[in-house]
This record gives sequence, C-alpha cells and structure tokens, in this order.
Amino acid sequence: MKLSIKELVYVSLFSALTGIGAFIQIPLGPVPITLQTLFVLLSGFLLGPKLAILSQLTYVLLGLVGLPIFSGMTGGIQSVLKPSFGFIISFLVASYIVGLLCKDGKRSMYSYIIAGIIGTSVMYIIGIPYMAFILNVVMKGGLSFIRILEIGLFLFIPGDIIKLIIASSIGYRLNRIKNYD
Repeated sequence: MKLSIKELVYVSLFSALTGIGAFIQIPLGPVPITLQTLFVLLSGFLLGPKLAILSQLTYVLLGLVGLPIFSGMTGGIQSVLKPSFGFIISFLVASYIVGLLCKDGKRSMYSYIIAGIIGTSVMYIIGIPYMAFILNVVMKGGLSFIRILEIGLFLFIPGDIIKLIIASSIGYRLNRIKNYD
C-alpha cells in the first residue's frame, strides 16, 4: 500500500489525536473515560476504512513499543495486561467498520449516527470481554457479570453518546465541505 504525503499526514494526525485523547480523561475504576473514542470514530468518518485502521494501528504500535501514549501516560508491551487494552484493540476494528460505512462521505447525518453507534458497539463488544478476562482470570478479581457491565459499560454510555453525536456531526459536516471541493 503506497500512501501519498497527504494520506501519511492524515494517518499521523489521527494517531496523534487518539494519543492526545488518552490524556484527557476521567479516571473511573480500571478503565478511564477518555476522548479517544471521539477520534476513533472521526478517523473512520473522515479517512475511510484503510487509512482509519492504519491511523489506529500506528497509535497502538507506538504505545506497545513504549511511548507513553495510552491512558495514564503508560505504554509498553505490559499494557496488554491492563483491563483497558481490549478497548485499545477495538479501536482498530471500530475505525475500519465506521470507515466502511461512511467511505464515500455522501451519507446523511442519520447514517453517520448509525455508523457511530455500530462503531461504539464494536468497542464494547471487544473491550468488555477483554476487561473481564484481565480482571477475573489474570488478576483473579472474581467480579460478577453485572459488576463487569457496571464498570465497563454503564458508566460510559452517557459520555459515549455525547462523543458519538459530536463525532457524527463533525464528520458529516467536514465530509460535506470536502465533497463540495
């Protein structure tokens, strides 16, 4: 896959924005609320599937090699044992799916919201079981299914709805501007 300079800049920008989003956080238990999901959705809305997943893959790899760009200013291979790492993995899949759903950029605002809901759901579908595995198997936490949902889902829904609406609105408007050029 050969990328133009413009595409490389976009990939780098969204990798950086996802990293910056990790620093803007509200710590609530094992998984903090961050702005990362906003930028994951925006990468899909604005870059399309291939560049969106590449931006998130770059972010993940930079963190795994040791740059402190994950939430809590952490990084390194040991991050795979953090309860929140499943959500980081989910960024790859979610950005790609959102990019597929909005790849032509000529969709309605409603389409962007639906794509955002699907992308956010993918993050939960991947992140919550991973979090449960780390907390219950690796850390031997013995948390119930309901408790896992309380700390990995219910706390995040209000903020994720707000981020989804903001990302959908920005993505929709920027793609309309881009398509008029």
